[in-house]
Amino acid sequence: MAARPRTLPAAIAPVLVGTAAAVYAAGELPRVGALIAALVGSIFIQIGTNLANDYSDAKRGADTVERLGPVRVTAAGLVAPRSVLVATWLAFAVAMVAGVYLTIVAGPVILVVGAASIAAGVLYTGGPRPYGYAGLGEPFVFLFFGLVAVNGSYYVQLEQLDLLPLGLSLSIGCLSTAILVVNNVRDIDTDRRAGKRTPAVRMGRDSTRRLYLALVVLAFALLPATLAVSGGPWAAIVGLVAVPLINRPLRAVFTRTDGPALNGALAGTGMLLGGFALAVTLGLVFAA
Repeated sequence: MAARPRTLPAAIAPVLVGTAAAVYAAGELPRVGALIAALVGSIFIQIGTNLANDYSDAKRGADTVERLGPVRVTAAGLVAPRSVLVATWLAFAVAMVAGVYLTIVAGPVILVVGAASIAAGVLYTGGPRPYGYAGLGEPFVFLFFGLVAVNGSYYVQLEQLDLLPLGLSLSIGCLSTAILVVNNVRDIDTDRRAGKRTPAVRMGRDSTRRLYLALVVLAFALLPATLAVSGGPWAAIVGLVAVPLINRPLRAVFTRTDGPALNGALAGTGMLLGGFALAVTLGLVFAA
């Protein structure tokens, strides 16, 4: 429950897309081991971040019985806080092992990227001045689960950066950020009472709903633009087949305020990200 498996598409999608872009550029998968390590590292950074968030939000009083989201194990007393903290560091330790391997095959820059990603996960709701409470969660998600994860996955394969993965990382970043926006729309009232100044709290529900729509529309609009500018394969335009997956979560975000509906929208946005990423991945690999 604390690992929040519904959020894992945000960890898997950028690795698949970045690696597929490398396959297209090279005509083959250069480093199978790097793909596996990147997936393991990304997944366990996401799990570690979720566990750290479960622990820290309970400690700060942000997770209460009034919360509309899924049960948080620390706040609900289902797991001892120390156990959640230990699990957090175990998850990050697994990610660090994967990072060490990637550093060996692709150079020390990966070590810096991995350390920054773990620090971002811990400091989201932890530390003396958590940036999630200051309304910076969305920019950090866009940066680390979009730009860093996609381009990093490409880099560990070819040890270079290119326009194609850069453009694709913008789309992935928008959809990953949209997942957090749904979360913050759902928790707007409890976050406000806890002093958690998310963009939803600062902007209000209606403006945040429009932000969600803008992120989703921009993610899909950027795909053909990226392929045109980068000279990428038009087979990747198949990512647009995921557009119908927008309908259900978008309707829930704009018309509902209850927990079950917005939890469904959160899962639906994760499916949207996963469907988009999988389709783009298949298009890139097919064109290689």
